[in-house]
Amino acid sequence: MKLSKIFCLTVVALVMCGCSAIERTVYMQGVQDNAAVAVAAEEQIRIKPFDRITVVVSSKDPELAAPFNVMTSYNSLSNNPSGYTSVSSSQGLQVRTVDKDGKLYMPIIGEIQCAGKTRTELANEIAKMIIDGGYISDAAVNIQFADLKIYVMGEVARSGQFDVTRDQLTIFQALAMAGDITIYGNRSNVTVVRKNNGETKTYIVNLLSDDAFKSPAYYLQQGDVVYVQPKRQRAASGEINQNRSFWISIVSTLISAASLVVTITKIK
Repeated sequence: MKLSKIFCLTVVALVMCGCSAIERTVYMQGVQDNAAVAVAAEEQIRIKPFDRITVVVSSKDPELAAPFNVMTSYNSLSNNPSGYTSVSSSQGLQVRTVDKDGKLYMPIIGEIQCAGKTRTELANEIAKMIIDGGYISDAAVNIQFADLKIYVMGEVARSGQFDVTRDQLTIFQALAMAGDITIYGNRSNVTVVRKNNGETKTYIVNLLSDDAFKSPAYYLQQGDVVYVQPKRQRAASGEINQNRSFWISIVSTLISAASLVVTITKIK
């Protein structure tokens, strides 16, 4: 009778542990099949100061587009109304850097405010400026990020920096790029660090809840850092192992020293 009770209690305990483990690891709990989910405003990756981009202007007549694709270096001059003077130039696909104020200088049409805009928005604006200025009637503009990256750290299978090749990236897609969170990662407390307009903000995302869809960090931006914290048990285990290694090293050193003293004593 006692054995049967012990067996039943053991089964119940195992079931409860299993349920608890599921609650700690299953993403998006509470989401119903074929049900609408409230999601944060759909957000594309937007241009920021110091982003590096390529801007290519094209036309049916390549000669008309060529001057817009010249890469020119500029220095600010107080006696120059435009504030810039050309010092060197080269042709070909060139990488241009957005300045600290979020502006970009384009040949012929001048300075353009581009921070906060998507690739498509900026491309359409540049094309419109060229057409409205009477330079090219059929101007088409293509803009690409030169080195768009996000960073994933902590308890994931493969931490590191990852290239982004799309205009929209969710936190789940970023974690998939990193091989997903390990069983030791805290899915209820994932931190996203974002720098924008000179200000650094942190967002805490609970991936176990469907509230993750509503987070401002659900859609990532370039340069975002995603950090997956370890569970308490994992952190404690790591500390114990580290301390154990430290004390083992100390004991080994003391034993070696004692052995050396004994050897020297015997020689004497």
